[in-house]
Amino acid sequence: MRRIIKGLLWIVFSLIPIALLASVLGYVWLARSVTPATGEMTLAELSAPVTITRDKNAVPHISGSSVEDVLTALGFVHAQERLWQMEINRMAGQGRLSELFGDKTVFTDRFIRSIGLYESAESSVASLDDADRKKIDAYVHGINAFIDSAGPTFGSKYSPEFVILGHAPEKWTAADVIVTLKLMSVSLAANIDDEVLRLKFARLGMSDAEITDLEPPVMDDTPPPLPDLRQVLGLPSGTLRAGAVEDERQYASLNEIMSSGASNNWVVGGARTETGKPILANDPHLGLSAPAIWYLAHLQVKNADGSSKNLVGVTLPGAPLVLLGRNDKVAWGFTNTGSDVQDIFVERINPGNPNEYQTPQGFQAFEKTSVSIKVKGGDTVDFDRLVTRHGPVLPADYRGLDHYLPDGTVASLSWTALAGDDRTISAGLKLWDFASLADFQNGMRDFVTPMQSIVIADVEGNIGLIAPGRVPVRDPANQIMGRAPSPGWDATYDWKGYLPYDELPRTSNPAAGVLATANTKIVDANYPHFLTFDWDEPWRFERIRTLIYGASQQTLETNRKVQGDAYENGYAALLPIMLKLVEGRSDVDLDILKQLNSWDFVEDRARIEPLLFNAWLRMATKRILEDDLGDAFPSYWQGHVDAMLRWLGPNPARDWCDDRRTPEKESCSDILALALGDAVKDLDTRLGSDRSKWNWGSLHYAYGAHRPFSQVSPLDQLFNVTVPASGGAFALNRGKSSFTDESNPYRITHGTSYRGLFDLADLNRSTYIQTTGQSGNVFSANYRDFAQKWANDEAITISTDEKGYEDGLLGVWRLKPRD
Repeated sequence: MRRIIKGLLWIVFSLIPIALLASVLGYVWLARSVTPATGEMTLAELSAPVTITRDKNAVPHISGSSVEDVLTALGFVHAQERLWQMEINRMAGQGRLSELFGDKTVFTDRFIRSIGLYESAESSVASLDDADRKKIDAYVHGINAFIDSAGPTFGSKYSPEFVILGHAPEKWTAADVIVTLKLMSVSLAANIDDEVLRLKFARLGMSDAEITDLEPPVMDDTPPPLPDLRQVLGLPSGTLRAGAVEDERQYASLNEIMSSGASNNWVVGGARTETGKPILANDPHLGLSAPAIWYLAHLQVKNADGSSKNLVGVTLPGAPLVLLGRNDKVAWGFTNTGSDVQDIFVERINPGNPNEYQTPQGFQAFEKTSVSIKVKGGDTVDFDRLVTRHGPVLPADYRGLDHYLPDGTVASLSWTALAGDDRTISAGLKLWDFASLADFQNGMRDFVTPMQSIVIADVEGNIGLIAPGRVPVRDPANQIMGRAPSPGWDATYDWKGYLPYDELPRTSNPAAGVLATANTKIVDANYPHFLTFDWDEPWRFERIRTLIYGASQQTLETNRKVQGDAYENGYAALLPIMLKLVEGRSDVDLDILKQLNSWDFVEDRARIEPLLFNAWLRMATKRILEDDLGDAFPSYWQGHVDAMLRWLGPNPARDWCDDRRTPEKESCSDILALALGDAVKDLDTRLGSDRSKWNWGSLHYAYGAHRPFSQVSPLDQLFNVTVPASGGAFALNRGKSSFTDESNPYRITHGTSYRGLFDLADLNRSTYIQTTGQSGNVFSANYRDFAQKWANDEAITISTDEKGYEDGLLGVWRLKPRD
């Protein structure tokens, strides 16, 4: 016994202190990976010294004597602050995530490798002119200078993710930069999923009218009737082969990349502002993450005569651009146009030779390349990448396609983002020099993808819009018009070229003195070209029209309130109909109905009503459609206003409310009553039975998910950035959730990623905010310090005047050329 006691005492007084000491030293080791605010370094690639001054908000003000030197410093800063984020994005674009994360990401890698995203990036690099290549190489030199630099004497040079996963970054190349930008096209490309949905609906035997009830066009669009895809594509009938839902779930990690995009932007002319000069607003809606997708920066080139040129705004770590922001003369803001630049083609395989597919001229061999995916902790995955005349062949199980397509076929993809001559980055590098609206509108000719609706204002008072991008021209005889997969053997459905740049949507100084876009239709009936039939629902644009178009004496603050507006005019149209249908029933919760009847449709995080309605909408959608859509339901399950107005309306294409799985005939009133009960039960489970504690913000919070530690408990508590937020799926203050996410179907996974407001009377008064903070290192004080400001609709200024940011600055880095 005495020996045992001695042994225990030895453990207590020896091993435990050693373990504690090791923990403390480990913490110090990781904490010292935070970038010091002050330092100096010699870079061989610089032509002259560069300073990096971090202001009180950790925004770097980078000043040098040439664009190339400034971009070298930007690459260095991006690597200091966001190298893990850059590494994840690069490896995603290369189709190599499984080297980090194992078999969970194999299907994502297989999709990216199948479409040849990195190969298209390499081709794009080869198409650049020498001047642009020099700028990109300068940026890459800065990244690699950090990778090559010595770390602290005691501590990690890299952020904790590298240490925990035992990963060391490779050197960067120009193709890595281009593929980082191309990933934005992947995240903003929604048409491919719209096509797959319509294919699923057709395979389930739905008519054009029924498909239109599910995917309605905007009010002033008149698409031709969709041909019967069962006949055009030879779709089978009968019961689906089991496993479609399971196949789709295999691509869960791809969904984190393909989050789809939305945004608001507008510009108000000087006649409607207090200063007499334009005000421009922009808030792009993207998948939320920790750290934020954006990194704020001020770039300055000082000329020998004492003058300077400046760029200020949000940069994308991994790219040498200020994508959204302003220079000295012009401000701009993007929204995703949503043009139809993807087409899926169904290719018939030669029954006598599986290496060939049918073309209008006969059978032709697939281009075939062997691909190997390395998998951490597992076997290498080998497959053949196939390419047709239309483009790459998609994985057979992508979105469950092989469960819906005819036997003996594959699906190929035509997509402008895969063009080898994509020089979109060249358009971005011109942003330094635009001095007017006309310069901007004429300077985007290299812009290929993703097509953006760009509002612009200049200091002279001009306002306008340009929507640059490569848009395919389709044959007038093509009645599918990009809405669903097309027969690859019929030349009618082939693209017939691209719209000329000068015929893309463009507006200058409109009579109304206001321009706005919000992903819905941006052209009127007089525009002669087809862009898409899959515009977003118009609710956000209509709200902008209400708040902005008729207002005068506008200021930055009045526009900030509009950006933070949480009113849901779509729900204002839908909820009264739902309430009317359950009016007078005895099997519904009357207290809930009373609260909903008094709701003013503002989705305030402190209120209960938006929580109640969204829960009801979620369950109503499930009750109405799950029986009709079967395995296709999960990929459609989200909030739909225009479509639900059709389902509940007087003339639906079918009786959507009747549950086909039961012998009874249910009315919409019956289904909505059941759905309300489902919603209340679900909220009871999530929040408890005390409704006084229920509010929208308790479940509707910005979910900045870290990759990969959002999936690892308890690390998720440390690395994720969350904050309760107002707004909703159709509000200007957009916060979209995933109804299929059973862990929390109300948290914001996709929303306002950045807000910029620009005062053309004094651009230094312009304001900016992104969702988390400047640092990508969880041990930094600047990892999450923007989150509450963002949730409160607050913002910061970024002055180009040194006196404007010297107060409270964090420190200065000095980069020097080698002697």
